[in-house]
Amino acid sequence: MQVLTLLVRWTHYVAGVLWIGHLWFFNFVNSNLQADPKYTPEAKKVANPLLMTRALFMFRWGAMFTFLSGLYLLWFIYMSSTGIGFNNPRGMYIMTGATFGTIMWFNVWGIIWPRQKKIISAQQGGPAVDPKLAKQATLASKVNTYLSVPLLLGMMGGHDPNYEFPGGALGLAFGVALGLFVVWMAYKLAPKVKTQLFQPQA
Repeated sequence: MQVLTLLVRWTHYVAGVLWIGHLWFFNFVNSNLQADPKYTPEAKKVANPLLMTRALFMFRWGAMFTFLSGLYLLWFIYMSSTGIGFNNPRGMYIMTGATFGTIMWFNVWGIIWPRQKKIISAQQGGPAVDPKLAKQATLASKVNTYLSVPLLLGMMGGHDPNYEFPGGALGLAFGVALGLFVVWMAYKLAPKVKTQLFQPQA
């Protein structure tokens, strides 16, 4: 059981990195690339289906394995073994992180991926899609991005029995607000990254 728990926890970490890494790529890198006037419609038609099908595969399955391994850890370690809940600092953190993670997982599999399938199909010559689908997928992805940093605070506090952000519940609320601000700043700064073209050396 101990070895299984170790492997599940490791899976949770690795899948989480895969998921959140792609989430940040989509929102801080790819979204600004798509808005770049140098990225022409002709180039998008060729590159986007090739890029997005690969990236979305890693993205959605990273989310799935993070979610499933997280459910295992939540039940067999935090709920069954320790009886953890909102009545103690560690419980507040892990339940906050688990709540955010569940919302994010639903957004990936219930909103983002179903709409992206239709959008990619349209880019490959399939039926045209309602522009609202892209807006809905973008909104869900933004919500996930904002939740991702507070999620990490919850996971960090939940996995360490000796960790507590100063101030108890108020401190946790401050940490969540700080995480939201960090993501807001990243959204402001990401479009300002300049494109660099490197010429091949002779």
